[in-house]
Amino acid sequence: MSETATDDVDPVTDTFHDGSWSANLERDQYADDRELLVEHALDAVERTASGVHVNLVTHGTHGHPETYLYPVLDEELGEEFSYEYVERCGCGGHVSRVHVA
Repeated sequence: MSETATDDVDPVTDTFHDGSWSANLERDQYADDRELLVEHALDAVERTASGVHVNLVTHGTHGHPETYLYPVLDEELGEEFSYEYVERCGCGGHVSRVHVA
């Protein structure tokens, strides 16, 4: 997989969300760069308020998020977060919901 120059990439969010929301990680910039997808998924969780959730909608080319994203979530997030698999999108992506305690 190729890596995208971080300076050339729009972030998935640049604001703090105090309500539940969805992070679009299906854009083309994520198709070839799994590390960028994971980095932006963590950023999305960090920019989500306590008591709400963020849906991480990941690019289908990487397969089910349990193979690459969930291990990072387990390692990086700690006990104040939980996540669950929601569904596979019609376009081939995957939706995981991360709850912020």
